[in-house]
Amino acid sequence: MSKRARRVEVAETRPARLAVVAGILLTALALGATAQDAAQSGAPDGAQDEPQAEFGEELAVTEVLLDVLVTDANGNVVIGLGPEDFVVRDQGEVVDLTSASFYSNRRFVASSQAAERANVDTSIVPSDRVFILFFHDDRAANPGAFTRPTIDAMRYYSAWVRNDLLPNDWVAVVSYDSQIKVWQDFTKSKADIEAALARVLKGGKDPGTAWPSRVPEEADGPSLLANLPLGKQLRKSSRKIYDALRLMADATSDIQGRKNLVFLSWGFGDTTAYGGYYPDPRYYPSMIQALNDGNVAVYSIDLVSTTRQGTLLDRGINNSLSLLSDDTGGRYYYFFDTFAAPLQEVNEENNGYYLLSFKSTYPVGDEGYREVKVETINPEFRVRARKGYRYGA
Repeated sequence: MSKRARRVEVAETRPARLAVVAGILLTALALGATAQDAAQSGAPDGAQDEPQAEFGEELAVTEVLLDVLVTDANGNVVIGLGPEDFVVRDQGEVVDLTSASFYSNRRFVASSQAAERANVDTSIVPSDRVFILFFHDDRAANPGAFTRPTIDAMRYYSAWVRNDLLPNDWVAVVSYDSQIKVWQDFTKSKADIEAALARVLKGGKDPGTAWPSRVPEEADGPSLLANLPLGKQLRKSSRKIYDALRLMADATSDIQGRKNLVFLSWGFGDTTAYGGYYPDPRYYPSMIQALNDGNVAVYSIDLVSTTRQGTLLDRGINNSLSLLSDDTGGRYYYFFDTFAAPLQEVNEENNGYYLLSFKSTYPVGDEGYREVKVETINPEFRVRARKGYRYGA
């Protein structure tokens, strides 16, 4: 581990590979007290010995690993931070960090001495990023949804794939109408990704999730198809957009590190009298917990932004998208000139990360979800991190 430096540096970064919650160790705590004999304590004849008081509690200790993106006001990745620069709260209580290291797959500095000053751990250099390009296909409810804005989006997505993806980026292409459709499982092939984007625009039959025979027997890398239900079961399991996003979290939970879900949508959930979208409270919390536990950050790109003027009312149209991104450590994009802008920011923001660790303790046999909040001492820095984790069975 390199020495911690108080000096903070800012650098542009390249891809990150992130970590998730680690294993559980069981420990036991037993406390007891034994009373002295009545005769030894000077008690009168006939007094009875006090009963032995014994009580105990079996505890489980979990090491929680949080990948944290820290950028300055201009979107540049901040390096050079140590444990003392972060404040982490687990269920509202400040915890002591056991470590804080910065990782990136691009060398920020030219020498080991400079790396040590910047607190960059050069012993581990992650090389893979994971992206899910997720298209909320609302043609059934809104026949005009896949018109000019979506065509424009596909053009910029294709250019992003060609020009900005790196050789070790894994990308899957998924859409959702009344069920999940996997148009391309995770691949590093830019040609296959672009072909899948073209098929999404055309629509049509489910291309890859209907029949078990289409699931690869042995995938070279991560796979959605290998971890999703198939055929009729998939339709039953993904009748709502909340179910679809939860399934994405479950299907990628065994992939190490941060998964970046780029979500192109008009909005989802209940509508208000003003046409705004708000998530349904019956389904939203469990979906968010699954996304956080699976380390899936959602970057929502608002299709409404390309068809409306920038009014405050429009800004509130997709509160569902804004909440979804904020609650998963992603970002919500609206009122942009072209789709190239949010895609570029997603790319830049995921170039480097901090790995924070701390210990969490809970009674053996308990299970549930705990909320986490990560901040930096410097209020000018922007922090992106998941907001909770599941514990127990």
